[in-house]
Amino acid sequence: MPRNWLSRNWLSHNWASRRPSRNPCRFSPSGSLPATAIIVPAYNEAENIQQCLTAAIESSPADCSVWLIDDQSTDETVAIAQLLQESLQDPRLHILEGQPRPQGERWVGKNWACVQAAEQISSEYLLFIDADVRLKPGAIETVVQVAEAEQADLLTLVAEIECGCWAEWIVQPLMVSTLLLAYDFAAVNDPESETAFGAGPFMLFRRSTYEQIGGHRAVADQVVEDVELSRRVKFSGLKLKYLQGNAVANVRMYRSWGALWEGWTKNFYLGAQRNFKGMVRFIVLMLLIYLTPWIGLGTAISQAVLDANILTVALFSLSLAGIGLHYRLRQILAQSGISSQYWWLSGAGGIAVAAIAIGSIIKTETGWGWTWRGRSLAR
Repeated sequence: MPRNWLSRNWLSHNWASRRPSRNPCRFSPSGSLPATAIIVPAYNEAENIQQCLTAAIESSPADCSVWLIDDQSTDETVAIAQLLQESLQDPRLHILEGQPRPQGERWVGKNWACVQAAEQISSEYLLFIDADVRLKPGAIETVVQVAEAEQADLLTLVAEIECGCWAEWIVQPLMVSTLLLAYDFAAVNDPESETAFGAGPFMLFRRSTYEQIGGHRAVADQVVEDVELSRRVKFSGLKLKYLQGNAVANVRMYRSWGALWEGWTKNFYLGAQRNFKGMVRFIVLMLLIYLTPWIGLGTAISQAVLDANILTVALFSLSLAGIGLHYRLRQILAQSGISSQYWWLSGAGGIAVAAIAIGSIIKTETGWGWTWRGRSLAR
């Protein structure tokens, strides 16, 4: 990262060049398109499943099927889906009750569920979405046309991020901005570059591609399976395409601090390829960038009450400049679908994200508390 990375001009330029292409989905449905199947792997998604399936059905053409694969849920996920199926009476909606994971094999996350569903489907395109994703009207025609036009073997989109609770507003904008700055998305879309990235909530595969790379079976033991699948696509000489998908789908990833903590700590360190030194630098930067200006502002104000001087004025000015940068960051991030609302929580966000990074290192390296929805990820 350049030394002058705090420069406003560099930041605006770098962000613009690194974020996924904007407004990729501007085709209008015309003519027949290859058949597509939407696959929704779900484990204890009672809170999300009805809205997810309803949106998927409503956004799909007549020849598109929607498949829920329940991954041994212990809540009302299946019951809610079955009630919806009875209510809709739509033959496109299918519900599969997943089998227990194979004994003696290591399967993590949604990989086993995805494999079971894919084996039941013969559609030319397979779209894997998470249960917290809400497809928008016309989404399927749009993304399939984009995939056909771009000749993409894997089309993965960053959906519009929604925030609800305070924890989300504190953490999610900083996490998204970190990803956008960390990955050179021009390189992701460059077939000559080895840089690869995949957004797990929305991955559209050509079936032939999915089978060629071994599908989710080939990444059975990978916690960050989306990135690994994208690497396999690229290293096989196939075409990976990453785009911004605000017009196609939105996602609310976590609805509480507990869910957010478990979700990000499970894969953040792995996503950084277990680069310990890089993560330490990241933690320090988060605190310096987001916390220090607020501490400086508080110090300057308290000092001014006692004895205002040139140093106090300088500290005050520098702190305001840093806080102004926080606001500018959120304005730029708004172009990727996250409102600048509550931007002034950035100091708390820096602390929270640093804590998540530390927690992710500890969980990944020790296995202590390394879970997803209560299921252990430790070997």
